[in-house]
Amino acid sequence: MFLGTYTPKLDEKGRLTLPAKFREALEDGVMVSKGQDHSLAIYTREAFAEKVRKLTEASRSNPVARSYIRQLGAGTDEQKLDGQGRITLSPDHRRYADLERNVVVNGSIEFIEIWNDEAWARYSAESEQSFSDAMDESLEGIL
Repeated sequence: MFLGTYTPKLDEKGRLTLPAKFREALEDGVMVSKGQDHSLAIYTREAFAEKVRKLTEASRSNPVARSYIRQLGAGTDEQKLDGQGRITLSPDHRRYADLERNVVVNGSIEFIEIWNDEAWARYSAESEQSFSDAMDESLEGIL
């Protein structure tokens, strides 16, 4: 389980040091893909394989499913953490998420998100009320 918010720096080579508390779960490698809201999503290999298994059950005749599967496959990069717990983000991933030096790494329960720090601040401020509302209304009976 991935929890918490961290603010590591992206170095000039596009390397990102992942939080120490996440590294053990990521020892076997990670899958870095384009995520929602112009963030990046980091999955364990096992979690990504499960996501792909579920996706491949969707009909390829469905144009939305077909497009999503194509974009996911084309936009995903397999990485191994180096000895310092870093991954290298591709130029395409850095462009997609508008990543420069300051980034935010969020635990998102079953995967990790990487955000541009300013984009995360805006999103977080905008979504605080909806988080509260979801606890009260939308997720009633679940939480």
